[in-house]
Amino acid sequence: MRHQWHDTAPAIQRAVATAMEAEGRPPRQGDSPVRVVRAGHPAGVGGPYELTLEDGTTLRGEGRLPSDLPLGYHDLDVPGRAEPLRLIVSPGRCHLAPGMRAWGWAVQLYALRSGASWGMGDLADLADLGRWSAGLGAGMLLVNPLHAARPEEPSPYFPSSRCWRNPLYLRVEEVPGMAGHPRLAELARAGRALNGERRIDRGAVWSLKRQALEWAWERFGDSDDFAKWRCSQGEALSGYARFAALAESRPGPWPSWPEPLRHPGGPGVEAALAGREREVGFHAWLQWLLDGQLARAGEEVGLVSDLAIGVDPEGADAWVWQDALALGVRVGAPPDDFNVEGQDWGLPPLNPWKLRQQRFEPFIQTVRAGLAHAGGLRVDHVMGLFRLWWIPPGAGPAEGAYVRYPHRELLDILALESVRAGAYVIGEDLGTVEPAVRQELARRRVLSYRLMWFEPEPPGPTWPARALAAVTTHDLPTVAGLWTGKDLEEQRALGLPVDPGAAAAMRDKVAAWLEVGPEAPVQEVVAGVHRLLAKAPSALVAATMEDALAVPDRPNIPATTGAHRPNWSLALPSTLEEIKAHPLVAEVAEALRPVSRL
Repeated sequence: MRHQWHDTAPAIQRAVATAMEAEGRPPRQGDSPVRVVRAGHPAGVGGPYELTLEDGTTLRGEGRLPSDLPLGYHDLDVPGRAEPLRLIVSPGRCHLAPGMRAWGWAVQLYALRSGASWGMGDLADLADLGRWSAGLGAGMLLVNPLHAARPEEPSPYFPSSRCWRNPLYLRVEEVPGMAGHPRLAELARAGRALNGERRIDRGAVWSLKRQALEWAWERFGDSDDFAKWRCSQGEALSGYARFAALAESRPGPWPSWPEPLRHPGGPGVEAALAGREREVGFHAWLQWLLDGQLARAGEEVGLVSDLAIGVDPEGADAWVWQDALALGVRVGAPPDDFNVEGQDWGLPPLNPWKLRQQRFEPFIQTVRAGLAHAGGLRVDHVMGLFRLWWIPPGAGPAEGAYVRYPHRELLDILALESVRAGAYVIGEDLGTVEPAVRQELARRRVLSYRLMWFEPEPPGPTWPARALAAVTTHDLPTVAGLWTGKDLEEQRALGLPVDPGAAAAMRDKVAAWLEVGPEAPVQEVVAGVHRLLAKAPSALVAATMEDALAVPDRPNIPATTGAHRPNWSLALPSTLEEIKAHPLVAEVAEALRPVSRL
């Protein structure tokens, strides 16, 4: 943030190179098993070739590839290579409908409870919110990451897998065959009783839902739909389901398992899973159920899914994709004006050269999963496609180094998957961003992310059109928290360093833009900032549900964990039924109504 150059200490350079397994022998570009070309642009091969397209068509030629190759992932055989090259034909730019303009809610789904919820919001609640919001003229719903996670893990940004989803979000009553469950009413009563506490108890929720789901699975017969879907998901689903079954039968995290089980191709995996086919099938079946319920949730309004920056080092993706990860290293951020000690997110980074050696498959699968049943994809910390702050083992967050990534290839893959899904992409480009990064993202038609809290000018002509405009995010103060001072009070109570001057300056800015005094009611300020936000020319405009309800608590305060602060675990103070009738929510929706629907 201070735009000062810092040399990386030699010891840190060596530690990063060691973690990358590239010290003294960086791979040569010519050794890459992947080649990316732009659609419509002929590419030279330099000799005879055989090209097998995704649909099985075989093309043979010499010298140059055809310029009209279809978008996709093809296999290119050339002399001198033992294995075919993966040839990726990309459109180069993401999908973006001409003149797109829409407004919608940013929702933490776990917090969106209805009278039918079992302790936390679920996909049926999301579908209900979508139908109601579409009736108000909304064109999108931005949802927190729904990634699979350990049942007790509260943070949606610390997932076990970014390729699969969290069964906690299933609506049990909509599972096939569940109506015959002899104890369903009893379990539902216990689940809804959890709604009496604002703090969400994920362990209790999963305990109840799992009892019902296991009963339904035991009675689930042959299903062509499930069999076809499971087959279509291939090794990606198989690896996840096998890990989930192993994890339930083994104590401790997978790095502590016996050596033959620590790798998906390990010699002990088959023996350990012998006789556990039903358990593996159960976890695959849960993902099939989630896929169906998510598809229904997006029928009325376009969902914008959220892609976390990394994965739990003890989770499924880290086990399945460990050959492409730098395990032991953690991703974070260097010190800046907002986090003077830096940040350590505890997530292992993808190793750039190993990712390429894996033919970018982990990245492809992750992006594709994020775009499933979505109208858009928010890429958290999109700067990570260009560089990531690596913190070596034993080092603190201020002792890291930036590692560059093959951003051109990654953006080409992102564009290909975006166009195939017909979904736009939003890059969360807040914080320290190199100017060239925003320029490249703009060229690729990746929408920027602009917040009223950070912008020096009120929403208007100076705000970019290709962006998502909002007031705040899950990590920043809500309007009510800022205006009433309660956000600052909570930070003080948690023992965090605070900057009263910065908070006062932000309040003064809002007061000046709205032309109100410091005693203005918070509801008036909430409605006012959203009327102002609607003046942004941005393609997308979003209001958080916390702001629409004048909630002073933000979903997450960085650098606070455990019992001291229930991050990612606070339900909204109003039920979904109450939200639909809430006067301030209606006023915020009316304020955003001038933003046209998609």
